[in-house]
Amino acid sequence: GVSGIAKSSLQYYVIDSNEALEFKLVRSVADIDDDELVFKPDMSHQIYGDSEQIFGYSGLRVKLYYSASRLTTYLAHTFVEKVDPEKFEGVEPDEVIKPIAERIPPGYLTNLSDFSAALQKDASFKPFGEMKRRFKIQLEEGEEKTYEVYLCDISATGFLDYHERIQTFLLWYIDAASYIDVDDDKWRFFVTYEKYLVNGNPQYAFAGYTTVYEYYAYPANIRPRISQMLILPPFQRLGLGREMLDTIYTHYKDNAKVLDITVEDPSDNFARLRDLVDSKNCLKLDSFQSKKLLKGFSEAMVEEAKKKLKLNKRQVRRVYEILRLRVTDRSDKEAYRWYRLDIKNRLNVQYKKEDRDMEKLKKVLRPEEFAATMTVTSKDQRLESLERQYAELEEHYLHVLERLAGSDLS
Repeated sequence: GVSGIAKSSLQYYVIDSNEALEFKLVRSVADIDDDELVFKPDMSHQIYGDSEQIFGYSGLRVKLYYSASRLTTYLAHTFVEKVDPEKFEGVEPDEVIKPIAERIPPGYLTNLSDFSAALQKDASFKPFGEMKRRFKIQLEEGEEKTYEVYLCDISATGFLDYHERIQTFLLWYIDAASYIDVDDDKWRFFVTYEKYLVNGNPQYAFAGYTTVYEYYAYPANIRPRISQMLILPPFQRLGLGREMLDTIYTHYKDNAKVLDITVEDPSDNFARLRDLVDSKNCLKLDSFQSKKLLKGFSEAMVEEAKKKLKLNKRQVRRVYEILRLRVTDRSDKEAYRWYRLDIKNRLNVQYKKEDRDMEKLKKVLRPEEFAATMTVTSKDQRLESLERQYAELEEHYLHVLERLAGSDLS
């Protein structure tokens, strides 16, 4: 046991909420006790506050289990010891369950035998919407898994309730996650399942999903915007993100009404994934062949990538920079210098705009007012900032190229 002194200090009863939480996707009753299946949140500040700590317990375990198909939810906690307010000047232990319960749909189970019984209903689960892609992934042990991606919208019977359960995962894996207004019929959902057999019958385990919003574009077009992509930890690093993104592109690319596809506020991980998929697809286009890349960015690239892949201009420019780096011999000083200049000129455009804005201000403000707004960076700071931006970009691009080299380019 812990000595009396340690127990009398409050620190003994403080626990990291990311450590205390354990998630499971449960396929069978045997999985309930299988600790190998536990996965953890990336963050819990959206539930337990910025310090990500829970006070008042030792040995706290917060169990949030989901049935693999229907995502029937079980929520409970266990602990070794709980703080006694009488011994600690009336300090009460934190609420453990309530902050989660308030953010997940009602009707979750708190009793393991109810949860075990509910697992049987997963056998009859069928994915919502329409299957868009089926693919197989070889695991290292020679095992093969089958995945399917389905497209649906809120009109699919029962999907609204299902989506409520899906989006509870965002809280733990996407920072500043916001629940979406699902009554809006412009949302599209691409949902990925692992398909597996139980006694010869197919069952489907939820693995991840992507939300896309179909913005209206004048006069009769749409501009799909990819909003959030989530792949649950047990399914990460298998290439599911790439397949899902490809499924989305394939779905939209032959639709004449679609102008281009954009992404809302992409995370670094998503930016890498998107750059990889887009670079791979652009490599097959005529305007992106080596000779043309070395001549510089062209309108032909913008046109072709927009027409065939629905990429927007900013992303086309980015892919050009990645693929041009691929064909640039960095040991050739001159060629490498031309490459760096090309990128820095683009980065410099934002400063040029700053200069023009300043010139406009100068005309309308009194000299002392203008002096007060003059926060524009000095030339040296500017160069330094350009160097830093360039270095970060190049590192990102090289990372994408490394993955491109390793991926099968068929």
